[in-house]
Amino acid sequence: MSEEFGAEYWEERYRGHSAVHSGRPNPQLVAEAGDLAPGTALDAGCGEGADAVWLASRGWRVTAVDIAATALRRARERAETLGADVAGRIDWAQADLTGWTPAEEHFDLVCAHYVHPAASREALFRRLAAAVAPGGTLLIVDHHPSHPQTAAAHASAPKAHITAEELAAGLDPDRWDIAVAEARTRTATDHHGHEITLHDAVLRARRSAA
Repeated sequence: MSEEFGAEYWEERYRGHSAVHSGRPNPQLVAEAGDLAPGTALDAGCGEGADAVWLASRGWRVTAVDIAATALRRARERAETLGADVAGRIDWAQADLTGWTPAEEHFDLVCAHYVHPAASREALFRRLAAAVAPGGTLLIVDHHPSHPQTAAAHASAPKAHITAEELAAGLDPDRWDIAVAEARTRTATDHHGHEITLHDAVLRARRSAA
């Protein structure tokens, strides 16, 4: 798994395509964060920046982190085309989430979408949860095991798939209120232009204010 999801893997993936993602924000982010009051946000594994740009356009101050230099360059360029009101709200950072530790209790929103670190994902999620400020929100969206197309894409890495219940189990119930922990489907278009159905595991939780 370390070879599949290391820096070389991601850089090669982005360099091999003119655009890996659609350029639209993740629909689960839109659904779960659309009503939140803007504050500080961490977008962990930001890729080409669609989620960070969406948050910034809604007034969030965003720290957007990714391992791939090519992805960050594209993300920064896209944000700059939207003007200073958006680009000026985003701080881009290149870092390997496998060992990167964000500031604890710092962000009003911490989100991660389909993040596959080279090492322990459980350890990463613990660090992301620790970065949420009291009263803040943790949003994790990942590949659900039920989708065979996704499973086939990463057949050598079964830990690339997880259920929302497994994600929720890693949070202390005395410190977190689970708002959403469920499987959802969404449609997307693959690189061949075909519409496909994807299965997501969605966790949204609020950290206790006290």
